[in-house]
Amino acid sequence: MLLAAVRGRLGWIISDGKAGHEAQCRGVFEALGLSYEIKRISPGRLQRALAPYVPVARSEQFGAPGSTFAPPWPDFAIAAGRLTAPYIRALKQHAGRATYTIILQDPKVPLSTADLFWMPEHDLRRGANVVTTIVAPHRFSPARLADLRATAPPAAFLTVPRPWVAVLLGGDGSSYNFAPADQARLAGVLQSIAVQGAGLLITPSRRTAPSLMSAIAEATADYSRFVWDGTGENPYPAMLAHADRFVVTADSVNMCGEPAVTGRPIHLFSPSGGSPKFQRFHGALVRHGATRALPDMVMTLDDWSYPPLYAAVDIARAIAERWERRRAMLSGRAGT
Repeated sequence: MLLAAVRGRLGWIISDGKAGHEAQCRGVFEALGLSYEIKRISPGRLQRALAPYVPVARSEQFGAPGSTFAPPWPDFAIAAGRLTAPYIRALKQHAGRATYTIILQDPKVPLSTADLFWMPEHDLRRGANVVTTIVAPHRFSPARLADLRATAPPAAFLTVPRPWVAVLLGGDGSSYNFAPADQARLAGVLQSIAVQGAGLLITPSRRTAPSLMSAIAEATADYSRFVWDGTGENPYPAMLAHADRFVVTADSVNMCGEPAVTGRPIHLFSPSGGSPKFQRFHGALVRHGATRALPDMVMTLDDWSYPPLYAAVDIARAIAERWERRRAMLSGRAGT
């Protein structure tokens, strides 16, 4: 009932152009059933350097007729990333309570900046208008997965035996480092999985080092596997839909969280490093039953299941509930 009340209303996604931020925002608005527009920002040099603590650049003419951000104001607006926070602040000033504003993640602004914030559970910031979930929102809804599963898998998948093990590879970042020993360890454990007769479906990310790909290619050369080379259609959605289990490197919250929508086993490979924030995140996934640590050698392929994690709909319900509560309050005031 709550989601039905907002379905079809107008939303703005205020975007800094980053694909990951846009995907999170679109996932929430699609779960709400909104009709939405993507409004991309054009911050000046000063705004890029000092956001979120400075106002929107005058050159954007926020609120002026014909500008990117002009009336009629939307029913909902959502944004992610520090560069977009000043735009949410400006929208609240112009639209008042006509627009319900949402910020995803924590751009380190006062909680009064937006009507509702979503933050991952492993971030420790809390407040009356803060909603948290274990994993981040994304666009792989149960309905979308069902549609993908109803479609035949890519022909390349059919060249490798089942069970299919999707291998999602990250790379070096601020918290983790794939040292040569880590690369050799991961290549060895993937070889031990292939020895069990499983088919590996391997996809790198932009951060995956060529040396890691070479190590994996050499270790699995004698076994059937599919390795995406970056050309053609991205096989990642099909991997989420059709893989029987996953091997995921621990360095990306999104990469670890998205497969959890499937309810299928996620084997976690941890390279060197880590951080308290990642420890809290991975601990929550383990407690939920989604992930287990990947041993250095796999003798048998464990199987298990757990309640799928789909944060977008949980966030959507929280938005709809609070928006409806505010609408009722404002209607009551209007009637007095």
